[in-house]
Amino acid sequence: MTDSVSLTAAFDRIEQLLEFPADFPIKVMGRQADGFAQAIADLARAHVPDFDPGAIELRLSSKGGYLSITLPLRVASRSQLEGVARALAAHPMVRVVL
Repeated sequence: MTDSVSLTAAFDRIEQLLEFPADFPIKVMGRQADGFAQAIADLARAHVPDFDPGAIELRLSSKGGYLSITLPLRVASRSQLEGVARALAAHPMVRVVL
């Protein structure tokens, strides 16, 4: 699990590299389960109101146990990006956020 200090350092680096507003894809991975993709889309939309769930890319693992969800987000600020990333990481169905 990633600690708060390393997340803050990662967001500091991202802020140096990006000019906001910015297009920023976030990849979320978790076990394949009913409602997983919808829950992630709803969470993303709560933090990025103009997020289009139709733009989500889904990829099932080779054995079908895990689902990778790519969320193409347009974020207005570091705080918005950080908020959505932290919310996704805290979701109980999520294993990894990249």
